[in-house]
Amino acid sequence: MKIVFMGSPEFAVASLGALIHSGHEVSLVVTQPDKPAGRGQKVTPCAVAAFAREEGIPIVQPQSLKNNAELIDKLKALAPDVIVVVAYGKILPKELLQIPRLGCMNVHSSLLPKYRGAAPINWAIINGEKETGVTTMFINEKMDEGDILLQCATEIMDHDTAETLHDHLAAMGAELLIKTLDQVKHHELKGEPQNHALATYTPKLKKDDGLIDWQMSAVKIYDRIRGLQPWPRAFTHLPDDKENLLTIFEAAPLDVPSKEAPGTVTSLEKGIFVATGDGQLCILELQLPGKKRMPAIEYLKGSKLKVGDRFL
Repeated sequence: MKIVFMGSPEFAVASLGALIHSGHEVSLVVTQPDKPAGRGQKVTPCAVAAFAREEGIPIVQPQSLKNNAELIDKLKALAPDVIVVVAYGKILPKELLQIPRLGCMNVHSSLLPKYRGAAPINWAIINGEKETGVTTMFINEKMDEGDILLQCATEIMDHDTAETLHDHLAAMGAELLIKTLDQVKHHELKGEPQNHALATYTPKLKKDDGLIDWQMSAVKIYDRIRGLQPWPRAFTHLPDDKENLLTIFEAAPLDVPSKEAPGTVTSLEKGIFVATGDGQLCILELQLPGKKRMPAIEYLKGSKLKVGDRFL
């Protein structure tokens, strides 16, 4: 089939790669414009743009999809059988949805209708889910509300972070996409409407989401630490120093009660043990501003932190 691919971040690269090697014809890639990134704010292509250029696939990078007659005319001229969308980042207008013969299809990183929206991988971990997955669906004019084509579930492991789960789901999504296209091509698959009553939405992550609330249980704090990687990451204010942050990369929740107020350091033996609203959290790996990530035991060698101090 002739396919137009729309996507932007790293999550979409696996699906584009699978399409290229599947025997289908990827005629065009539509992706986000190059943007300033990093400390030097150097203009940088998104992951999909860079990958498509390496593969020699034509790309377009419109600033907007809305009222973009030039893009619509270009897509109509290509006459794609399918437009595949993976994390493009913008709602598709109706006139674009009507172009492909077999419709527009999306790969979404959750088991819809649960976890629609911007950050399904992060919030599945933050909320303590034990299972997630990927969904292929037809796209309509609303966010993640199209008819479901296929789904594939996977277990969320206790050690998973949003980073590791992201990579796993990206690979799963690519495989499911090819399976979906093959079945749609042979008219073996029809979309099933979602049960909108079961829908949940995930908000876009903000920097403030990373601030740890020590009143929460150790398990919930641990889930946030895992779910907020690689950004914004979980952090806390150092005792008596609201200007300096301690970013936490690895920890372990302990079902050990403490009489101390939440946020209080209870022990410094083989880690930093902190009282929470329920149980204790042992901080194992951390980072100070401008410093490298390090084991907590290394940090303690030059730190003035002591038992009884309280994180803010």
